[in-house]
Amino acid sequence: MEPSLLSMEKLDRSSPDLWPEQIPGVYDFAPLVSPQLSPNPENLDLEEQDYNLLYQFRLLTALEIIEEVKKLQNVAYQLGLEEAKEMTRGKYLHILSRKEK
Repeated sequence: MEPSLLSMEKLDRSSPDLWPEQIPGVYDFAPLVSPQLSPNPENLDLEEQDYNLLYQFRLLTALEIIEEVKKLQNVAYQLGLEEAKEMTRGKYLHILSRKEK
């Protein structure tokens, strides 16, 4: 981690007024449930293409994974813009309006 991003500030989290529990009882429940980080591949309903993609991601370094995530975020953003444009177009063309009898 880059040293310029580290903070040496210590936060006192002992005060319930400053750091209230978001959902009562969640701190007691959270340690009881541990997520399964490596699911059994036999239990997954994946196709050959999915296995190939997982294998490719497994070979990536941390920086390469970050780049892939950024690419996915950009694609999601572009899809959101495209959807907004098409929804506006549909509104002006009255495609989604109900037809009156």
